[in-house]
Amino acid sequence: MIDGALPYLRCPVCGGTLARPGERALSCPLGHSFDIARQGYVNLTAGRSPHSGDSADMIADREAFLAEGHYDFIAEALAAAALPDGLVVDAGTGTGRYLAGVLEAHPAAQGLGIDVSKPALRRAARAHSRAAAALADLWCPLPLADASASTVLNVFAPRNGPEFRRVLRPGGRLLVVTPARDHLAELIAAFGLIKVDPAKAERVAGALGEGFTPEDTTTHRRTLRLTAAETRTLIGMTPSARHVPLEVTGTHEVTVAVDVVAYRPV
Repeated sequence: MIDGALPYLRCPVCGGTLARPGERALSCPLGHSFDIARQGYVNLTAGRSPHSGDSADMIADREAFLAEGHYDFIAEALAAAALPDGLVVDAGTGTGRYLAGVLEAHPAAQGLGIDVSKPALRRAARAHSRAAAALADLWCPLPLADASASTVLNVFAPRNGPEFRRVLRPGGRLLVVTPARDHLAELIAAFGLIKVDPAKAERVAGALGEGFTPEDTTTHRRTLRLTAAETRTLIGMTPSARHVPLEVTGTHEVTVAVDVVAYRPV
């Protein structure tokens, strides 16, 4: 529901507070108005976005794969590291499953999922009763008040360090999930998927800038035995889906390995 996140939202045009004068829009005191889609997410872009994010096919594959519980251990790690109350912002929320897992573990928290993909937001808006969803570009100023978030989640998504720092409250926490070096190694070898950048950690630190310092790093690893259909949906939900054929046969043993880094603002 968008109403739970409303006190934290700000107009992307003028930075003013937002109110809900009717069922299908939010507006600020200067009259800037933003539509609420019938699926429940609000469009908080100040103009046309230069990119549309993940496609409907990629989101459908992600929903199908995550629904099987294969990546639930990531949601559990995030829930264990998130602060127990306040606003949890999922920057690049996708279907909202990770945000929903954090909210389920922390009844005092309110959630907001941000993404540029409309197919993703149609699902994220329904992911949890305390999860709102907003269309916004992570590369632009986020439509949030200063120091409004207790926790920011960033799972396999772009990182806007200055904006994450601005919206985090003092003592808040940024949780970044990135692929470890052996993540999906078997599928990379078999299907030519995009390889994990060996300098990933350095690039993440560079994107966050000097506003954060790492507190804790944990690596979470699982070995999955997947059917051909599950393997195809796993490939289909990744950026490699645009570059490799999706004809998959047989079963596949796949390593899933991610690094979860907790940062604090400085």
